Amino acid sequence: MSRIGKRVLTIPENVNVDIFENTVSVKGPKGELKLDVIKTLKVNVEDNKLTVEKLKDDKFTNQMHGTTNANINNMIIGVSEGYKKGLEIIGVGYRFAVSGNTLTIQAGYSHPVKLEIPTGLSVNAISATEIEVTGADKVVVGEFAANIRKVRQPEPYKGKGIRYKGEHVRHKEGKKASK
Repeated sequence: MSRIGKRVLTIPENVNVDIFENTVSVKGPKGELKLDVIKTLKVNVEDNKLTVEKLKDDKFTNQMHGTTNANINNMIIGVSEGYKKGLEIIGVGYRFAVSGNTLTIQAGYSHPVKLEIPTGLSVNAISATEIEVTGADKVVVGEFAANIRKVRQPEPYKGKGIRYKGEHVRHKEGKKASK
């Protein structure tokens, strides 16, 4: 029994939810997102309340019941408020530069690393060492932020690298000189 699957979602006034066959479409001020729902689940919308109902009781349907409800909730939040991930880069000469649809990262390599910004996302440069990735789709925002972090992950000895805002990197003690 999934408590998250039984949760009743409230749809904000500025968000429209349309259901066509097995596709849920959510439109709002930040954009439009779609989700394909498995055939053994049914999505109901009544009076700005959304519920996900099971049509069949088997293991896979039980697994997807809560997942579908959570995904639709993430879509509603994404098109109304949006999601953002902050990143910071630490190191001498390390910096971000946003130009058009390209993010350029100087991270101590012999060449700058250029990443193409996916459609539907925006990258704002707060300073040369801080950026913020924003968008409506939680998965795409998180994945792009993870790809940026992968360019130079924070290392535990000096703490240099790219990290999420507020992320704590545990520092290790280096080798001690023999006595």
